[in-house]
Amino acid sequence: MNKVDKKILHLLQEDGRLTNADLADKVNVSPATCHRRTHQLFKEGYISEVRAIIAPEKVDRSSLVLVGVVLDRSTKESFASFEASIKTLPFILDCYLVAGDFDYFLKVRVKDMADFNKLHSDQLLELPSVRQLRTFFVMKEVQDNAPLFF
Repeated sequence: MNKVDKKILHLLQEDGRLTNADLADKVNVSPATCHRRTHQLFKEGYISEVRAIIAPEKVDRSSLVLVGVVLDRSTKESFASFEASIKTLPFILDCYLVAGDFDYFLKVRVKDMADFNKLHSDQLLELPSVRQLRTFFVMKEVQDNAPLFF
């Protein structure tokens, strides 16, 4: 990866809607070269996907909730079962296996506290091997989904 490739990555993180012509102009290469390099970045896995970031308040999901999960046992099977179940729940934005006091952290977007309370009691508590859930309602999003810089 050279400077042009890094600049392409940087610019696409800032605006994934840039046309190939605009991107080529910004990195000072021909559109054909830019297209070839961008395609190669996808092929080599530097770019995994391009998608829109939806404004949560516009789709009635303005409350962000982080959930710390402790499983009742630390076995390969309990982790695999939990992870498989998480992948079926569309309201889970992110799931991270972590070290420390929790086994996992979940990132969830909901309408409000009542909406989360229903998900908590109907679905999260029913997940396999869950011993404890600790809920953190986000009061202010200071930085979210920042671009990677390298």
